[in-house]
Parts: sequence; structure tokens; C-alpha cells
Amino acid sequence: MAKGKSPRQKGKISFTRFFQHLKTGDYVAVAPERSIKLGYSKRIIGRTGKIISKRGSAYNVAIRELNKPKTYLIKPIHLKKIEVAQ
Repeated sequence: MAKGKSPRQKGKISFTRFFQHLKTGDYVAVAPERSIKLGYSKRIIGRTGKIISKRGSAYNVAIRELNKPKTYLIKPIHLKKIEVAQ
């Protein structure tokens, strides 16, 4: 993961990711936007989880951390939808 953004991208955010709509049951990866504070430990960066519900503007995401299921409230700008092959 990059520690920062390129000089041309500093301070800019993607409105597409900021206003993205995700459904309950979607699988997402935690990909933090560097311009906005994530608010959680670095351990969850790059982890994948499943969306349980929506609370306000954030999503309740279930992530397995050290073989224990935990839930986090994460804003949609820090989430990236992934396709799971079944």
C-alpha cells in the first residue's frame, strides 16, 4: 500500500466512491482513501469482509480478524466492492 498520494491527487477525493451504494451481502475490501481519516488500526487495511447493514452514511462490515468475527462501521469511501467466485 502506498503511504500517500501523488502530488497531483493530494486533497482530491473520488465522488464516485464517496457516494457509492452497496447492498447487504456484498463483499468489500478495505482500501482507505488517504485524504480522509480511516479511524481504525492498520490491521484492517486490505482485509475483506461482508456488508451486514447500513447505519446512517456508513456500512456495518463483518471482518474476520485473527479468526474472530468483528464488525466495523466504515464509510463507503474506504470500501471497494469485490466479486467473489463461487
